[in-house]
Amino acid sequence: MIDPALDSKLDALRAELQRLGRVVVAFSGGADSAFLAAVANQTLGDRAHAVTAVSPSLAGSERDDCDALRQEWGMRWTPVVTDEMARAAYRLNDSDRCYHCKAELMDVVGPLAAAEGATVVLGVNTDDLTDHRPGQRAALEAGAEFPLVTAGFSKDDVRDASRQLGLRTWNKPAAACLASRIPTGTPVTIGVLSAVERAEAAIKRLGFTDVRVRHYGETARIEIGVGELARAIEDRVAIVDGVKAAGYRYVTLDLEGFRSGNLNTVGVRSPA
Repeated sequence: MIDPALDSKLDALRAELQRLGRVVVAFSGGADSAFLAAVANQTLGDRAHAVTAVSPSLAGSERDDCDALRQEWGMRWTPVVTDEMARAAYRLNDSDRCYHCKAELMDVVGPLAAAEGATVVLGVNTDDLTDHRPGQRAALEAGAEFPLVTAGFSKDDVRDASRQLGLRTWNKPAAACLASRIPTGTPVTIGVLSAVERAEAAIKRLGFTDVRVRHYGETARIEIGVGELARAIEDRVAIVDGVKAAGYRYVTLDLEGFRSGNLNTVGVRSPA
């Protein structure tokens, strides 16, 4: 059964994309950007161009899934290399780290969009506006637009509409960049990003879906969906082995479970 309210928002999104005419979608492969990319592709055809920023902060599995999705959906897609690690302010990892990351993205993607006479669009939804996300400010300052916000899409709306359209990403777990696992004040390094990626991959190979490995020096604090906590205890030996193989000395399990964005609090610093 089609939800009339959701159908109206879909119409509004398509109208907004038509108004923009040509778009370059910042496509990370998550539920929001995938939904925006799919609708843009359906609405604009070759006037929509999905672009994925490839850097050490993007898990290799996510890059591969972007490639798989573009093949499934027949999208124009280009992976582009971003170098946020070259920015000292990004590596410093203060509360505005995401600002510097998005600024780098816009510096790379902006000229590509300009060459096509297109507007850069991001998969920001209305719920994102209530969180601490300085990257949104950087994107807006560089001329990007948020069509999902204009059309009134919340996180739940994106997933419901994705399911209605038959997109397999409708229930894809949230997949923020790997740097989001590093507490504010702990420098971002390629070594840390690699350790987090390898630790999370080891846990996901055991069949867990919602997974975050929060980096605290030699300690990995694991967040797993509440419904999977009991199984995590049962599989603790395999989890510990996998996380230690990624370079951690201590492995802890957060009994509050998975919470997306729970390191976004301004001023939080890692323990000594």
